[in-house]
Amino acid sequence: MNRNRSDFKRRINPRAWFLRHAQVMLYSLGRLARKPLSTLLTAAVIGIAVSLPIGLHALVNNLQSLSENWHGGSTLSVFLKTDLKQEQIDKLIATLEARQDIEKISYISSKQALVEFRQFSGFGEALDLLQENPLPAVLLVRPDNLHTSADQTAKIADAIGAMTEVDLAQVDLQWVRRFEGITHIIQRSATVLAVLLALAVILIMGNTIRLEIQNRQKEIEITKLVGGTNAFIRRPFLYDGFWYGLTGGIISWLLLLITFGLLDGPVTHLAGLYQSSFTLSYLPALDVMITLAGSALLGLIGAWLAVMQHLNAIEPD
Repeated sequence: MNRNRSDFKRRINPRAWFLRHAQVMLYSLGRLARKPLSTLLTAAVIGIAVSLPIGLHALVNNLQSLSENWHGGSTLSVFLKTDLKQEQIDKLIATLEARQDIEKISYISSKQALVEFRQFSGFGEALDLLQENPLPAVLLVRPDNLHTSADQTAKIADAIGAMTEVDLAQVDLQWVRRFEGITHIIQRSATVLAVLLALAVILIMGNTIRLEIQNRQKEIEITKLVGGTNAFIRRPFLYDGFWYGLTGGIISWLLLLITFGLLDGPVTHLAGLYQSSFTLSYLPALDVMITLAGSALLGLIGAWLAVMQHLNAIEPD
C-alpha cells in the first residue's frame, strides 16, 4: 500500500508537472516567435476583434461619467410661495441640505430674480409699471452624483414639491431620459458585439490550430507510434492558443490606447467650449487585466475545440 502511494505521489509530483508545462509553454512561444509575420497577423485579427467591444465598454463608461459630471439638465428649479418669510426659507434650505441625495442648493431671492429678469428679458420698462414684484424666490437644487438618473431626479422633485413652503418643483428630464436611452443602447450593443466577436475569435483560433495540426500531422503520427498520449500531443497546441489570445489582448489594449490618445485633445477642446472640465477616462488597470485574461481564455478555448475535434482523427497507419 505504501509503495503504491509513493508511486502515485511520484506520478503527480507538482514540481515535475509545473516544469513540464513551463517547458512546453516556452517551446510554444519560441515556435511562434520563429514565424513572427503569421503570428502577428493572427494576433492582430484577434486584437481588432477584442478591441471593438472593449472600446464600446470604455465609451459607455465615459458617457456615464459625463452624465454624472453634467448636472445642468438635472438641476431642479424650486419655486417658493410668495408669502414666505426669510426664516421659513432658511429653515427649508437647512432641511434640504440635510438630505443625502442633494449635493448643492443655490438661493435666488425674489429681488435677485427680478433683477435678472429685467436684465435678460428685455421687458424692463414694462416691469416699472408693476407695483409689486410678481416673481417668487427660487431654489436651484442639484442632486448628488448617485441620484442624477431621470427616475431618481423625479422622486426628489416629487418629494420637494410636496413640501408646504414649495409652490412648484420643476425639472426638465427629457434630455436626461434621452441620454440614458442612448447609453443603454450603446451598452446593449457592446454586449451583443462582445458575444459575436468572442465567437469570431474562437473560430479564428480554431481554424489556425486546425491548420497547424494538419501541417504537423506526420509528427503527431510518429509521436503516437512511440507512445505519446493525446494529452502530451495537445499541450503545445493549447499553449499556442493561449499565446495567440494573450498577444491579441495586448494588441487590443495598444489600439485602444492609441485611439484614446488621438481623441483626447479634440474631446477636451469640445468640453472646454461647454465650460466643462470633462476628459476621456482610459481603461482602468482592472479592465486591462480582464481584457488580457479574457482574450487569452478565448484563444485557449478555440485551440481546445480544434484539438479535440481533429487530434483524435489522426491515427498512425
